[in-house]
Amino acid sequence: MAWIILLFAGLFEVVWAVGLKYTHGFSRLMPSAITLLAMAVSMLLLAQAMKTLPVGTAYAVWTGIGATGTAIAGMILLGESVSLLRVLSLCLIIVGILGLKLSS
Repeated sequence: MAWIILLFAGLFEVVWAVGLKYTHGFSRLMPSAITLLAMAVSMLLLAQAMKTLPVGTAYAVWTGIGATGTAIAGMILLGESVSLLRVLSLCLIIVGILGLKLSS
């Protein structure tokens, strides 16, 4: 169950990371509110997952999901560049996340 909670924590990290772009420095009310809410939910879920998962594993997986998801969202939603090297690098992060899951 902790792994599912951690997955959702990482997905909410993607929401708030992408949301930061839309807040324009927290000058827009609705995007700012959504971003702050997503931050809070992400942190609460991460803390919940850390009750049973090792801190290093949980934090690495959380940031890995967040970084990978945010990079993919940036490519899809914000028109960021897509290159073979970038996609392969994201795949390496995913392999690392799976390795941490399998080793714990």
